[in-house]
Amino acid sequence: MVTEAASAMNAAAADVARGYVGRIPVRNLWLLMLYASDFVRLPAEDDMAREDAPDELPNLVAEILAHAVEKRQRRQLSLGYRRRHAVISRVRGRIDILTTMRRQLLSRGRVACRFDELTIDTPRNRFVRAALEKIARLATEATIAHRCRRLAYAFKTMGVAGIRPSSAEMRTDHIGRHDADDRSMVAAAQLALDLAMPTEDSGTSALPLPYREERWVRRLFERAVGGFYEVTLRRRGWCVSTGKRFDWKIERRTSKVDDILPTMKTDVILEHGASDRRIVIDTKFTSILTGGWYRDESLRSGHLFQIYAYLRSQAGRGDPIADRAEGLLLHPSVGEMVDETAVIQGHAIRFATVDLAAPSLTIRQQLLEIVEPPHFT
Repeated sequence: MVTEAASAMNAAAADVARGYVGRIPVRNLWLLMLYASDFVRLPAEDDMAREDAPDELPNLVAEILAHAVEKRQRRQLSLGYRRRHAVISRVRGRIDILTTMRRQLLSRGRVACRFDELTIDTPRNRFVRAALEKIARLATEATIAHRCRRLAYAFKTMGVAGIRPSSAEMRTDHIGRHDADDRSMVAAAQLALDLAMPTEDSGTSALPLPYREERWVRRLFERAVGGFYEVTLRRRGWCVSTGKRFDWKIERRTSKVDDILPTMKTDVILEHGASDRRIVIDTKFTSILTGGWYRDESLRSGHLFQIYAYLRSQAGRGDPIADRAEGLLLHPSVGEMVDETAVIQGHAIRFATVDLAAPSLTIRQQLLEIVEPPHFT
């Protein structure tokens, strides 16, 4: 009886831990991993369910797949070898003696050979082309559907056949270090063909379990936010940069002050030339509110000072956009949603949360809404 009770408690604790990282509720980490292009092959596997959203999910997955393919096409697609048997005019690979003698090929200056041929028509590239063609038919948004059709046609013109590879072929296709850039493209193609987003509920599909160490997830959240805005906003005229360093506006300095001044490295910067907007985003994988001295809850002062320093250190340098740049402190929600803005010395600083326990499409909508101009009362 004691053993059964202990087992039940352990199972309950595991279920709770699975949905949280520290105090942060996370419905699943797959959407973050997708936008962060962090498709590492993890050894642990479990049975998972999948979140179906037939109305909007095709557009979401199509946008992610198109972006992954366009990013990959900046370099030549990965090549592979395929086994061929052909009658040719010179020896290549191994000679098929039986066929050569039986058909008296030597008398005609020909020889039958078996050889490996380098080709772009690999199972992996065929898999991606099949995914593009399928998702183009299912996407309801005309722009993204056309984008996927154009990319599928580009694969065709490069010589990638339209026959989808078998499951056996894909199981033997291993992505090595030299072609690791294919990982996010293939993972997005898999989502397009399955048209399902993994969740962490019990289901029938065996998938790798994401790592849940808090520092790793904190970094994943930062990369996912940058990746999301790159996928969704770049084609709308926004310039997205990550990991940009700001320098201090120093008028006079002593000899070694540069050695001790902290560096300022931003998480994400969004710029939109048409509207003259610049948004400096700082992500924090903690609760946005904390206990205060004179009130029950308040913003974390250190985080506010940090985003304030990012904005004010760049002002007054002859860049009009920097003088009115906006700041965004973005946290995951813990119990309640927050979306408030204050204009401080000409800079609109927004304090917002995103609900990582929500469905993937809700998360997407929240991230898009918080970069819209705030509504002041």
